[in-house]
Amino acid sequence: MDSVFSIGGVQRVTAVIAKELARNCHVTIVTFDDPGQQDLTLYGLDEAKIEFRFFSYPKVGRLHTLFCKAYSAFYRKYQPTSQWTSDLYARSSFPSPLRNALIRELRQGHYDAIVGVHAPLATRLATVRPHLDGCRCIGWIHNSFEALFGPTSLYIGPDRQRHYVYQFRKLDHTVVLCEHDAAVYQAYDPAFRPTVIYNPLTLVPGTASQGNSKRFLAVGRFSHRHKGFDLLIDAFSLFAETNKDWVLDIVGEGPEEELYRQKIAGYGLQERVLLHPFTNRIQDYYSQAQVYVLSSRWEGFGLVLVEAMAHGLPVVSSDLPTSLEIMGSFGIYFRNGDTEQLAERLTAATQLDWHDKSTEAFAIARRFSIERIIEQWHRIL
Repeated sequence: MDSVFSIGGVQRVTAVIAKELARNCHVTIVTFDDPGQQDLTLYGLDEAKIEFRFFSYPKVGRLHTLFCKAYSAFYRKYQPTSQWTSDLYARSSFPSPLRNALIRELRQGHYDAIVGVHAPLATRLATVRPHLDGCRCIGWIHNSFEALFGPTSLYIGPDRQRHYVYQFRKLDHTVVLCEHDAAVYQAYDPAFRPTVIYNPLTLVPGTASQGNSKRFLAVGRFSHRHKGFDLLIDAFSLFAETNKDWVLDIVGEGPEEELYRQKIAGYGLQERVLLHPFTNRIQDYYSQAQVYVLSSRWEGFGLVLVEAMAHGLPVVSSDLPTSLEIMGSFGIYFRNGDTEQLAERLTAATQLDWHDKSTEAFAIARRFSIERIIEQWHRIL
């Protein structure tokens, strides 16, 4: 994986799965992290017997790079739709010095199975698979189909959609995080059948919420557009025009923090919209909240939804397919991106029968226990 020693939901769920697998298996995490920056306590990685290897690619010569870029540009412009042109692109976009370095790294471990975390590393794994001595190769896709391949994608985009699916087909399994994504992939390419494994609850819940704090909570990285905290702040400003009691806590860190602070100051809500840094004790925030809000524009799997429900919190969420799949009729939904409707749903959440919702929340969260999820991982490994 790219990084396990940094803040993020993918890092946290990977750490939880790795620690659970380490009870019965030898587990190695190969990462591009700087070895000088590792912090084994970040996700409790010091609690399990896991080996860490720190890998970096060598430099590629200028002429080799130019040649590879020329074919890659051709492929992305004309998008030929055959397996062999996709395989050529897989090699041209991953030059041989880089491929060979990764092959050497992965072969030295004599692994029985290797998991490529995120779509780009899953395709890299598919490219080098013939050189891995029959090792079981699995891709683990953490973003939704729409986020990866939609017309406004910040990750891959529609010009490489066919290529990625061709490469995923070469793996033993490609794990996606919800049935909706599996159905979309199969509709796009009936020959490709992903495996669905939900993410587990990744923390030990703290004290259950008492439902009387008048506090909304949102948690996530402050990254461009993804979590929709800009939408949430706008919606809360509308909500606050008629409600003078409730407070919004947003917990996280990232490059958009200053943008959020400017919005909050512009609305004069410094006392009611509070930004808090990442913490290993996120349970304390869930325990103190009364309602959780997920304002994301896209999600591979809304892990925070399960965490919130494990503390007994009702949830207001954008109408993402993954949210609908996880929560069903339990969620209080608004149209993705619609700040006015989000403000209305915030108001509705302050008036619901909290204790009935809380009981239902606990029941849903139990479906995502690590014991249930790890059984599925053992089956495909």
